[in-house]
Amino acid sequence: MIWNKNKECMSREELRELQGKRLHKLVDLVYHNTPFYRQKMQERDLLPDDIQTIDDIVKLPFTTKQDLRDNYPLGFMAAPMSEIVRVHASSGTTGNPTIVGYTRRDLDIWKESIARCLTAYGVTRGDIVSVGYGYGLFTGGLGAHYGAEHLGATVIPTSTGNTEKHIRLLRDLKVTGIACTPSYALYLSEALKKQGLSKDDIHLRIGAFGAEPWTENMRREIEENLGIQAYNIYGLSEIMGPGVAYECECKNGSHIAEDHFYPEIINPETGEVLPIGQEGELVFTTLTKSGMPLLRYRTKDLTALMPGTCECGRTSVRFTRILGRSDDMLIIRGINVFPSQVESVILEMPEFSPQYMLVVDRKNNLDTLEVQVELRPDCLSDELGQMIELRNRLAGRLKSVLSISADVKLMEPNSIPRSEGKSKRVIDKRILA
Repeated sequence: MIWNKNKECMSREELRELQGKRLHKLVDLVYHNTPFYRQKMQERDLLPDDIQTIDDIVKLPFTTKQDLRDNYPLGFMAAPMSEIVRVHASSGTTGNPTIVGYTRRDLDIWKESIARCLTAYGVTRGDIVSVGYGYGLFTGGLGAHYGAEHLGATVIPTSTGNTEKHIRLLRDLKVTGIACTPSYALYLSEALKKQGLSKDDIHLRIGAFGAEPWTENMRREIEENLGIQAYNIYGLSEIMGPGVAYECECKNGSHIAEDHFYPEIINPETGEVLPIGQEGELVFTTLTKSGMPLLRYRTKDLTALMPGTCECGRTSVRFTRILGRSDDMLIIRGINVFPSQVESVILEMPEFSPQYMLVVDRKNNLDTLEVQVELRPDCLSDELGQMIELRNRLAGRLKSVLSISADVKLMEPNSIPRSEGKSKRVIDKRILA
């Protein structure tokens, strides 16, 4: 099934012409409304009229997450706040979140993009969809929610937590679709078994999974345990949220909604645009956003655009599974976590030395984070209560900054391995291959 055949099945020639027109309009918008881009373009002696076709995009500057942090909170808004009807935010590396503003038109585009995704998975207005992503500043919950409603499906905003109630609703309301992280889907299947239930006791048939890395092995396990077809959904807050790209029934790469989000693959070291089929860093330009549009935003996700057309009939380009990241960001339970965030918290507390290690694992199908941190010699104590209080204080501070819980392990001085080269701060035990 195809939600928007006019856009999802356009000829490449028609699509490129549309992309060129939208890019020119976008550049004119940001040149006159976003000082950052006006300055960058003036440094390159560029005017909006210099950008006429989609091929001219290479003349434009890249945008990075650091640029967004440097212009916190509203420096990238291209519309006045009187036209911004919603704000979301993603975590930053040192406390400042990345603020994203949406106009009413942006929200209409977003929910239409999600409707494309869900339709590609086989969701119809006759389905009942449980949205198990977090609601709030995170884009997953509200993004999937309004997209499913736009399609005409019945939506249950279950959000996260209270798995026992979630299972009861799945069973009693005969829920047929679910949107959540893949690790939560596996956790849900184990919780079913603990209640003496199986996939035969529920009615799920389709799952939309994203917000964290997952593998083909995880897909097979989810499909077997829950009796569903499991599909990948891709997005990031800075570009829009979930719905930027999606799998179809072929499950052979994720289709990009290219009429809204123009993709490039670049060499992460040089910025050179790479040809289709070559692995590099994924870059997006938001062709139709009016609240906070971005030019050539570097996602840090490593992938490759796929050559050829898809058997499903869609002409939009696809990309392969995300192969990794060109920076040190971790995705844990759908939340972006940077080692520098942890370091900034540790350095706030005089009891600790700047020696730490993050150990990420996956237990009972849920991601776990252990933070090992060395005590300074003069702060090491035999008083158990004192050490417990210190550990709990650090754990509480980390949770407030990271938005997830971490298991803090206090280490003796000089117990964490040192390196003469680049320090190794992360051990990721999750099997993501």
